[in-house]
Amino acid sequence: MSDDHKKHYDGAPSEGPMNIDVSMVRELAEMLDDTGLTDIEVEDGPRRIRVSRKVHAAPVAAPAPAAAAPAPAPTGGAEPPQTDSADDHTNAIRSPMVGTCYLASEPGAKPFVSEGQTVAAGDTLVIVEAMKVMNPISAPSAGTVKKILVENNQPVEFDQPLVIIE
Repeated sequence: MSDDHKKHYDGAPSEGPMNIDVSMVRELAEMLDDTGLTDIEVEDGPRRIRVSRKVHAAPVAAPAPAAAAPAPAPTGGAEPPQTDSADDHTNAIRSPMVGTCYLASEPGAKPFVSEGQTVAAGDTLVIVEAMKVMNPISAPSAGTVKKILVENNQPVEFDQPLVIIE
């Protein structure tokens, strides 16, 4: 083994060759994708593994259309309305992360908002749960809820349109 393989990521010499668990690195990389994080580090005694990725707008935006893949399946007359609704999604409030979307604070509770409801800036629209953390998604400005684009307990992708407010 070369001397490079006998060092930690920070350049400090190790006690011996570092045995890299490739499946763990893959799992960590998948966690980055699933959570929208850009960096994750695991420490086991004196050894550390750090996985990070650059955030690129094009690859991150690609999963959002994939989530809408079931809708484009019908062909012919269904495509023009899809194009129209895609234009409507331009100003939609989007998910800042991958997670599960909830329309109410708990099962059986009244939804945060409903279509046609007037909201003020800062009002909670939905909650996106990611890694057991509840993240309220708030209205950026006052307006009327035109369309709720997700269902309760629905998995959502990063940058997926959630609610349209006009």
